[in-house]
Amino acid sequence: MTREFSIIFAASLLLMLLGICRASRVGVCYGRNADDLPTPEKAVQLIQMHNIKYVRIYDSNIQVLKAFANTGIELMIGIPNSDLLPFAQFQSNANTWLKNSILPYYPATKITYITVGAELTEAPNSTSALVVPAMQNVLTALKKAGLHKRIKVSSTHSLGILSRSFPPSAGAFNSSHAFFLKPMLEFLAENQSPFMIDVYPYYAYRDSSTNVSLDYALFEASSEVIDPNTGLLYTNMFDAQLDAINYALMALNFKTINIMVTETGWPSKGSPKETAATPDNAQTYNTNLIRHVINNTGTPAKPGGAVDVYVFSLFNENRKPGLESERNWGLFFPDQTSVYNLDFTGKGVVDMTGGNTTGSNATWCIASPSASELDLQNALSWACGSGNVDCSAIQPSQPCFEPDNLASHASYAFNSYYQQNGATDIACSFGGVGVRTNKNPSYDNCLYATTGGKKAIASNATASPTKSSSSSPRRSSGWTQHLLVAFPLFLLVPF
Repeated sequence: MTREFSIIFAASLLLMLLGICRASRVGVCYGRNADDLPTPEKAVQLIQMHNIKYVRIYDSNIQVLKAFANTGIELMIGIPNSDLLPFAQFQSNANTWLKNSILPYYPATKITYITVGAELTEAPNSTSALVVPAMQNVLTALKKAGLHKRIKVSSTHSLGILSRSFPPSAGAFNSSHAFFLKPMLEFLAENQSPFMIDVYPYYAYRDSSTNVSLDYALFEASSEVIDPNTGLLYTNMFDAQLDAINYALMALNFKTINIMVTETGWPSKGSPKETAATPDNAQTYNTNLIRHVINNTGTPAKPGGAVDVYVFSLFNENRKPGLESERNWGLFFPDQTSVYNLDFTGKGVVDMTGGNTTGSNATWCIASPSASELDLQNALSWACGSGNVDCSAIQPSQPCFEPDNLASHASYAFNSYYQQNGATDIACSFGGVGVRTNKNPSYDNCLYATTGGKKAIASNATASPTKSSSSSPRRSSGWTQHLLVAFPLFLLVPF
């Protein structure tokens, strides 16, 4: 008996340590409130090409669920606020929804989270009161199907859930939300579900630029901010906002609930007064965010902790109301070209090894020698399909067919896509299996294109490339007054 207990204890301890030490995850939000978006199947190919393993959608659309089948991508699905009433009223409604909308596609489609409602502090109290009963009914339906340990149930929030966020150690939930928040926190703790929060330093800077520096919002600060109560130093607003939530949870003795960031990002374009909404700032914020997260930096209050983050959003969504920035949070335009460079691996690998170079600033994109054949094949299939690359030159009897191997063919296709899309970093990502080089990979009659140059291959090769709803909720800047974490300037401490 003692031996069995020791084995169980050791196994439990190992699982606990694995949970503590697990790596942070970076995903993307896939909203669909736009015209001319690619089909879900093509969107999934784009997601796979960039090696994105975690995706959030805002409904349970059947076509989208089918598109993610057998991809291995972990999917967070949602129940909109408008649907909370039937889910809260009757258990049978939740049972029917699970039976008809989820179970036919699971586990081929790897659903791991269900969000019940979104940003309820922005909704009427009558809607907020429905969320916990709806969550409970969804959980009960999952239990009947034996899926409650594989699919977690939660709800997302804006930082308007807080009444105070400065300093982070004084973070506190708004008491006016206690009627639904307290039972929700009890639900999350009991079922080991995360507290989901949407974090937008952009709004904090935009609406209070006299108190918040742009560099601090972009993870680029040359100074630190000190929390006078704890002495903890903050180098970016993202951490400060997360720790305000951490301390608010701890104040209510919910210390075991993990935080998940279900939306964050930066717009690439805005109205004339939204001067910080630029492609450069969007690239800077998201690049630094990803590096910060995948390094398991944690926050000053919880250093080394894993924080899962979903970048908003996959595409620009032109049907969204509000200021110009509301329609320009996407990483990609609807035609699948990138808005700016972003490497989801956080590594930014560039191959600048020695060898024969051109004597100019020309670069090419080739297959990484460390890439697996499966990843190369997936990326090659995407480039020659949805990527609109003309791959005729790597067909039998064509100039770039030999050597007849996957790495050579992928390199040619990768470079063609890279040059067609501006020779940018993201155009050579291919989910981490593409690398840039300044060594010309051309050989014999197989000539690799360069930006601005012409592809000189044999005359029998066709070289000209050819082109062949539910959504995220609107982000409201009205709640930014609650979340600025606007540290007084006198607390800035130089590095």
